[in-house]
Amino acid sequence: WRPSLAVAEAPSPSTTPPLAQPSVLGAQQRAMEGQDASPLLYVNGKRYVMPAGKAEVTLLAYLRGLGLSGTKQGCGEGGCGACTVMISHYDLATRAVVHRAVNACLCPLYACEGMHVITVEGLGTKRGGLHPVQKAIAVAHGSQCGFCTPGFVMSMYSLLRSKAEKPTEEEIEEALGGNLCRCTGYRPILAGFNTFARDAPDAAYSNETIDGHANGNGHAANSNGHVANGNGHATNGDGHATNGN
Repeated sequence: WRPSLAVAEAPSPSTTPPLAQPSVLGAQQRAMEGQDASPLLYVNGKRYVMPAGKAEVTLLAYLRGLGLSGTKQGCGEGGCGACTVMISHYDLATRAVVHRAVNACLCPLYACEGMHVITVEGLGTKRGGLHPVQKAIAVAHGSQCGFCTPGFVMSMYSLLRSKAEKPTEEEIEEALGGNLCRCTGYRPILAGFNTFARDAPDAAYSNETIDGHANGNGHAANSNGHVANGNGHATNGDGHATNGN
C-alpha cells in the first residue's frame, strides 16, 4: 500500500515550510457543519487527504510511502530516534501553535489529523540548500554512516521551534536523549548543535535559524563564529549529513 499524493505546490527546499493553517474542527464536526469531512494532514507544507480504513498504519509507514525516506525505520520501538519528525498543532487552550518531536514509528497516522508534519526533507536538501541545523552537524563532522542524522536534526529543530529563547547546552543534551548514534559520534554532534546554545555567538542562533536561511556568509558558524572546515563547505563528501539517504 502506498498513500495517494495530493496536488500541492512544493515549498522551496532551502527554507522551512510555512505552518499550515491548523484544522481546528475534526472531520465529524466539519461534516455536521456541511464542510468537507475528509480528514486532512499536512506534510512539509503540502495538504493530504488521509486514507480511509488504515487505522493500523503508523505515521512512519505513511511518510515512507510518500517517498520521504529521510525518516528512518530503526528499532521500531521508539528507542533509537531515527524516525523523529516534528508535529505542529493548534492548542485551543493556549490559542497557540505547539511544536514537538515525536517518534513516527509509534505514532498512529490518524492521531495526526489536522496537524502539520515536518520531516528532514522539509528542512533542506543538498541540492536545494541546507537548513542551519543541518549545516551545523555537517560542519562539525557529526555524521558518520548518516542513518541517525535525520533524527538528530529533527530533534534539535523541534527544540528550537518550541522555545521562545535560546536553549541551554543542558536543554540541547536533554532534547537529544532519545536519539542513538551507533557510530558513537556524540561529541561532534553535540559540538555542532551547541552552537545554538545561549552562550554561543549571536551569528550561530538568530531568526535565520527559524526561517531556514544561513548567516551572513552563507555558512553555519561554529563556537567561534567561523566556518569549521577549511574549504568553507557545509556538507561532507558523501552527502550523508544532508538527510541520511
